[in-house]
Formats: sequence, structure tokens, C-alpha cells
Amino acid sequence: MQTLIEQLIADFQERTLPRMTRRQAILPRLPGKIDCVIGMRRSGKTWFLYQIMRELLLEDFPPEALLYLNFEDERLLPLTASDLQQIPDTYYRRYPHLKNRQCAYFFDEIQNIQGWERFVRRLLDSEDAHICLTGSSAKLLSTEIATSLRGRSLATEVFPFSFAEFLEHCGIDSKVENQPGSKRRALLENKLSAYLDSGGFPEVQGLEQHYRISILQEYLDVVVLRDLVERHGISNVVSLRYMIRHLMNSPAGLFSVQKFYNDLKSQGIPCGKNTLHEFFDFLSDAYLFFPVYIRTDSERSRMVNPRKVYAIDTGMIRACSRSTSPDWGHLLENFVFMELRRTTRQIEYYRTESGKEVDFCITDRSGNISLIQSAASLEDPRTAVRETNALSEAMDECQVAEATIVTLNTEKHLDTESGRIHILPAWKWALLAKEDPGRC
Repeated sequence: MQTLIEQLIADFQERTLPRMTRRQAILPRLPGKIDCVIGMRRSGKTWFLYQIMRELLLEDFPPEALLYLNFEDERLLPLTASDLQQIPDTYYRRYPHLKNRQCAYFFDEIQNIQGWERFVRRLLDSEDAHICLTGSSAKLLSTEIATSLRGRSLATEVFPFSFAEFLEHCGIDSKVENQPGSKRRALLENKLSAYLDSGGFPEVQGLEQHYRISILQEYLDVVVLRDLVERHGISNVVSLRYMIRHLMNSPAGLFSVQKFYNDLKSQGIPCGKNTLHEFFDFLSDAYLFFPVYIRTDSERSRMVNPRKVYAIDTGMIRACSRSTSPDWGHLLENFVFMELRRTTRQIEYYRTESGKEVDFCITDRSGNISLIQSAASLEDPRTAVRETNALSEAMDECQVAEATIVTLNTEKHLDTESGRIHILPAWKWALLAKEDPGRC
């Protein structure tokens, strides 16, 4: 094993770091803390590590002071916790002068090794090292990190490309002008439609549709098998897959375990309600789906009301859809949620006293509330009235002076008795939010 570790260290030192699309996530890199990069498989965690390494090199960090190991490399298996100490021992034998300065360790998918936590804690305490770990969602969640590393870590989430990152990947400047010319506006509208259809997983960008769909479906199969079935010992895979298909085909919809249980029962599929609750929690832990609760001061009401559920990526929704034509309304709402989720977890939906619904109610750390509605088009007068009335009521009840409706291509501003409603095309809203998250 020692010979293999030495070879892997030498191979990494000879490797040229690839060029990549810059991600907007920020690694804290605080003294005495372990950075943990978490997210769904194939969302770009490893390439984010390469980005951090490049930044360190630009800060005149010696190349040999960087160490990267991927614990999904089959040559490292079966590696035990006691074998892990061979990594720093071998590394410092190769570079003894580095004992006198800080090094940076990057351990990809280290959770594959049973007992990794003790090794990482010991390494942090005994060496002058900055440690960065990655984990594929369900096995390295922030809750587990907090338990395993006892407050010694900070978690950074990495998602598939945002719309701004997607534009940069396509070689298009993501900086938004207040009034772009007709040519650029048409380009951004076109790219938004492409993004809603193909999603943001880095590997599938630019691929033909049938390849993209196959790869995204394969991603889903790997999550089901490795992060759910194997980890949690799930035997009722039929019910689990049925739940995934149901949620993928009803993005931005209300979900009730009780109603889903009755649906399974009517089809003769046996599964207990407690098991279904566990399945839903597992899917959330795996960063595959995100539940959004109703805004209320009552915890009981919060738990009793159905949750709205959003998927990790619109491209994956399209890859799993039973329909050949996209539902732009649901894709747009899922898009808005994911753009918001990248910067905050405090997302709820709001129901007015008269029963009207607002898609997103966001509360910042200062307690300020933002209301956002999603609607593919407002050309139908009935749709426009419905959306604006719901927002107006919510603005009155929440005492909010401004709110936003995100559409596919409409831009205007409405002054109502409740306050001003900004109607923005999704591409502009997303790019404005990227530059100033508190602006929209």
C-alpha cells in the first residue's frame, strides 16, 4: 500500500491542473477548520477542488505542498482507517522540507473509508495542514460532519452550474446590462431555454439530447444504488423508485406522504408510511430533492401542510419526464428555486389568509422578507390577475413594499396599492441576483 500511495502522490505532482469554468462557491479556508465540500454526485465537486488548487498556486503556494487523493480509486481499496496514516508518512518522506510549512490536503470521497474521521482529526491536530474533504451528498452531509468532526468543520455546497456559470461555460459574459440590445437579449433568452431543457450538470453540456438523457438517467441510478440502497440497506426498491418517478414528474408540486401512501396502496404496492417518510428524508439528504415548507408561526401547521418539492436540476427533470414536451411553467419555478437555494436555505412558500399562494417567501438573516412569484407567461389576463393579486395580498400581510414575478420573457413594473411589483425575465432576474443576492 505504501508503494501505491507514493505512486499516487508522484502522479498527482506530475499532473497539470485542468482549466475549468469558475464556480461561484466560496471555500472559507479558516485556520483550524476542515473544509467539507458536499453536493450530489457529478455536480462538480472535484473540479471545484482543482479551482481552489489553482487559486493557491496563484498565491505562490508551492505545487509540492498540494496533495490530492481520490478515494474512489479502486487501487486504494480495501483501505482501512489504520492505513490512512501512511499517506502523511509517505508524503513527508518524499518532501521532508514541507514539515516546516503549511500544506494543503484534498481528500475526494474519503467517506468510503470506515473510520476516516479519527484520521482527519488527528491530522488536523498534529500537522500544519489545511484539509479539504468532498463527499457525495448522502455520505458526507453537514449533520454527519458536525457529529464526526465535533465542530471542527465548515460545509460548502456545490450544485450543478447556475445560469451564470452556464453562460460562462458557453463563453458568454454573464454580466447583465440594465437595457441590453435586442441581439444580446435574444441570445440570453435562447440560452435560458437551453438551460431549462438541458440543466447544469457540467458533464452533459453540449452533448446531443439522447446522450444527455442517458447520462442523467445514469446519474440517478448511481444515486439510488450507492447513496440510498447500499447505504441505508433499502430492500423495498420498487416503492423508492416509484417515489422518485412521482417527484421528478411533478416538480414544484405539493407532496404529502399520506396521499402518496394511499396512491401506492391503491396500486397494490406494499410500503409503510414510516418507510415512505424515511425515503423522502433520504432523497433530501442525497441533494436529489428539496422540500419547501409553508410559512407559518405554528410548527404543527408547518408539519401538517403539504411540502412543495423541487428537484436538483431541470435537465434531470427533463431526462426523467414522461412527456416529450417541456412544461415551461414547472421548469421555470424549479429554476427559480435552485437559483435561490444556492444562496439561502430560508425558503418557504406563503399562503394568504384568503388561500392564495405565493411560490417563494425568503427571510434573510436580518428578518427582512422577499416575495417572489414564478409564471412562465402573463399574456393571459386571468393569469396576470391571479399572480398579481396573490402577491398584493401577501405584500399587505407581510408588510413588504416590493415583490417580484419571474417570467420567461416579460419585463415591466406594476405599481399597486400594496406596493411595486417588478416583473422580470428569468435570465435577467438570475443575473441580477448573482451580482447582488439581496437585490431580487
